[in-house]
Amino acid sequence: MNLQYVQGEALFTHTHKVPKQYPYLTENINTDVIIIGGGVTGSIVAYYFTRQNIDCVILEKNRIAFGSTSITTTLLQYELDSNARKLEPYTPLENSLKAYKLGLQALLEIDTFIKEHGNLCDYEKKDTLLYTSKKEEIAELEDEYNFRKANGLDVEFLTASSNPFSFDLKAGVYGIDGGAQLDPYKYTHQLLEVSSKAGLQAFENTEAVKINYLDDGVEVETTYGYQVKGKIIIVATGYNTQLFTKRNFGVKTTTFNIATKPIASFEGWPGRVLIRDNSSTYHYLRTTADHRILAGGEDISFVPDIFDEDAALEKYKLLEARIKTMFPLIKGVTAEYQYCGAFASTQDNLGFLGKDPKNDKLWYCLGYGANGILFAILGGMMLSKLYLGSFDENLKLFKVDRFDG
Repeated sequence: MNLQYVQGEALFTHTHKVPKQYPYLTENINTDVIIIGGGVTGSIVAYYFTRQNIDCVILEKNRIAFGSTSITTTLLQYELDSNARKLEPYTPLENSLKAYKLGLQALLEIDTFIKEHGNLCDYEKKDTLLYTSKKEEIAELEDEYNFRKANGLDVEFLTASSNPFSFDLKAGVYGIDGGAQLDPYKYTHQLLEVSSKAGLQAFENTEAVKINYLDDGVEVETTYGYQVKGKIIIVATGYNTQLFTKRNFGVKTTTFNIATKPIASFEGWPGRVLIRDNSSTYHYLRTTADHRILAGGEDISFVPDIFDEDAALEKYKLLEARIKTMFPLIKGVTAEYQYCGAFASTQDNLGFLGKDPKNDKLWYCLGYGANGILFAILGGMMLSKLYLGSFDENLKLFKVDRFDG
């Protein structure tokens, strides 16, 4: 991950010891599926493929889970970045609803994984809150609530008079069991540990530098001259896709995060639910297993190879001030970790899953938007089935070329 994609000291990678160091590639090897990217997305893909007894190799150019994975706040919610009605110019309402329900399916997949393999990643089911403090947005949130309720989603509508939180709320869509949270660094390592026992080979500090497409498969040349040959390659590199395609996958912004020092009490925040506001550049908050507040937002346009440290410090101050304003009863709010990184969004808020339209040996699992981890899970499920010859109709939602023409 290039420096412009991640800046600062990320909470999850700076509060844990490395549970396992993976080797770098020192010989030529063969496999079925080559996964490029050793973050949470690549690890999810590897889990679902190895579960189907498909031989896989992961190549990570830096350290496992130290790229975009390290800065994700991991507010896992079935809802999308924008409300369904706002997405209508780009995708029909039924597609947004389908995405909501697929998000719930992905949340259940995480729950199943934890039940099978243990909770080694601070996983918690959570209720969710989408809210506004603006009177002019009440009707918009009420419409979103009615859309979800009418389609069987478990939601409640909050008003100023029924607001249980300490911050100003004019309207809110409260989702019952609508989300989850976990530690993405621990989750990535747990996935890799499970998959390694099933045959996965994972290599870190092993950069793919050239891709050769052959008649009978694909060959990846890596640093130090070693090669991996396989039948297909799956790109799970997040926003760093230049080696594989000239396609512009999404609009990049830089998003900012802070994590506070541990908090003694969370008065004014019942259930420590996942919170997101309805602003066009929204803010989001969650808590952690070690009793911190993790807040993010204040996005700005992404500029490659340029990092404005003064501007970042100002954003961190704004996030800390927002926490203090929202939760005046919570004492000792002080940012301990401050970091930022690239975030990409698409017109319909969905990621890209599937084959390259011009190269059937090049596949993508790119979980763009706030639901990146959930999209990665859906990608792992559907792409592993596709490899075995079974096409899931839901893949059409995530087509790589859906914005072409």
